[in-house]
Amino acid sequence: MANINDNYLKLKAGYLFPEIARRVNVFAEQHAKAPSNPPIIRLGIGDVTEPLPAACRAAMTKAVEDLGRHESFHGYGPEQGYGWLREKIALHDFQARGCDIDASEIFVSDGSKCDSGNILDIFGCDNVIAVTDPVYPVYVDTNVMAGHTGQANDRGEYDGLVYLPISAQNNFIAQIPNRKVDLIYLCFPNNPTGATASREQLQAWVNYALSHEAIIFFDAAYEGFISDPDLPHSIYEIDGARNCAIEFRSFSKNAGFTGTRCALTVVPKSLKARAKDGSLVELWPLWNRRQATKFNGVSYIVQRGAEAVYSPEGQQQVKGLIDFYRENAQIIVQKLTAAGLTVYGGVNAPYVWLKTPNNLSSWDFFDWLLQECHVVGTPGSGFGAAGEGYFRLSAFNSRHHVEEAMQRMVAKL
Repeated sequence: MANINDNYLKLKAGYLFPEIARRVNVFAEQHAKAPSNPPIIRLGIGDVTEPLPAACRAAMTKAVEDLGRHESFHGYGPEQGYGWLREKIALHDFQARGCDIDASEIFVSDGSKCDSGNILDIFGCDNVIAVTDPVYPVYVDTNVMAGHTGQANDRGEYDGLVYLPISAQNNFIAQIPNRKVDLIYLCFPNNPTGATASREQLQAWVNYALSHEAIIFFDAAYEGFISDPDLPHSIYEIDGARNCAIEFRSFSKNAGFTGTRCALTVVPKSLKARAKDGSLVELWPLWNRRQATKFNGVSYIVQRGAEAVYSPEGQQQVKGLIDFYRENAQIIVQKLTAAGLTVYGGVNAPYVWLKTPNNLSSWDFFDWLLQECHVVGTPGSGFGAAGEGYFRLSAFNSRHHVEEAMQRMVAKL
């Protein structure tokens, strides 16, 4: 009989968002029996609701037409992404901000969620891995699947991971570890707390990584929501980061590509790690080989749509989308703060992180919010033990739904 990967048996009962969907589906079935009930408003997962920018739609439509003619047909593209897209990404997202990143160091993919898990393919099993707590669950679960952890304890913490608690007490900025770690997951603007990191704070992380030969996995999926001109958008704005950091980015939240799938990972050619024999090995060739072997690239149509993000029209339209969701976040913050809740985030990020009222557990508040207000959010404990007592609301929805959800919540709080 075939054997399974027993590491999957270590995973907790269910990945956070499928468990939310299960509970919502059960409630929806009961809810449907009473047609007078108000519709369920979903402010849980970070899925966008507004249409793709017109510039992207036009580019994708033209790309479809390209595939209908022999002279412009495209089959397999380069696994790393088409050069014309990588060059625009390098210019607009990195070089324009003073980052020394070349187009050849950019790998276009179908999602930063995928890349943040797949990146483990090129690292060994003996690394000491640090994650913040609370944390985006994919960072933890993919390490469990890869066999980098032991079993989970009663708090859901896995043996073998170094947890760095973040809370209101430390302004949701994890403290530098007091021990040596090898791989460090950082996400700013942060999911789920909405916190941001200053240049000085990121410089401290880079200095730590350089001195300990560690690698930072920097998730910048929400950098487009930064409005404070003093905040860095990329880890590569920090001195020394080329030699210790891999950055993940996405078109999902800034340009609405959650359904079309396009993202990127930056692996500088100067980045190195140790082989078992102690020699230094460049990581770029390893990731390039991994992608060429296991990935066939993002479709020509989608990459043309992503390229249009960098056109003058695309830049204006993407800014409009970001401003729209940012305003949604401000509505949530203002309404819930006025209602007496303690609220964080929602300024340079699309997520609002709130303290659950009346000492409710995060899942109890989830159930209360669903049953009493017909609103879906995300329990903080689903992001880690330190998330207990907190709750995440997403600004990704229509203005009408956000305003209606706040009206319902304020009326019941």
